[in-house]
Amino acid sequence: MQQTARVIKKYSNRRLYDTEESRYVTIEELVETIRSGRDVRVVDAQNGADLTQVTLTQAIIEGRGAGKLLPVPLLLRLIRLKDDALGEFLGRYMALALESYLQLQTRARSLASYNPFATVPFNAASAFARIFSEMAGWSDPRGAGWSEPPVGSGYPSPLEVEAEAQRPTPEADSTRSKSDEEVSVLRREIEELKGLVLETARSAAKPKRTAKKKAKRAPDKSAQG
Repeated sequence: MQQTARVIKKYSNRRLYDTEESRYVTIEELVETIRSGRDVRVVDAQNGADLTQVTLTQAIIEGRGAGKLLPVPLLLRLIRLKDDALGEFLGRYMALALESYLQLQTRARSLASYNPFATVPFNAASAFARIFSEMAGWSDPRGAGWSEPPVGSGYPSPLEVEAEAQRPTPEADSTRSKSDEEVSVLRREIEELKGLVLETARSAAKPKRTAKKKAKRAPDKSAQG
């Protein structure tokens, strides 16, 4: 049987009262309740207005330290957005970003036995902040998958990664030059070998033709006698 959401009353001094346990709770305790799988509904203690969204946002920003994860340029842009644009961004794209992130995290863990680097801790903070940054406008016109991370983030942009991958290394240049030289030498040796074979064949054929001519010209001694 599914449990009903636990009702939490919020007072003007921001104190939270758990009506089920009949005691005041902190924002950290509220977070632990949600982590345990229990849903909550926060209401205004005076007029009963639904404050769930505001309180949960406060729990994420303050209790989880999410405010420190988002870069300042992104926060400024969010503040300057109109209400409808901000609502669409937070309500639509944020849910999509979180779902995409969770899928990537699941794939990374499933490949742990095949990829030795999959055991490296998955940095949720950095990844989620980068998703926010990409959605806030750091997008390349070439479409999804091309996005410039914020300046100073320490991550190379996709353009830099592509350029670095296409840039020939000194080892590659040396190997390519050596291979081309070996092919040229091999071709010369083949041509020389072909010429030698033809010359040998011609030399071997000349004495035979000369011997045949001499045999035809020689007089028949028995006939003369």
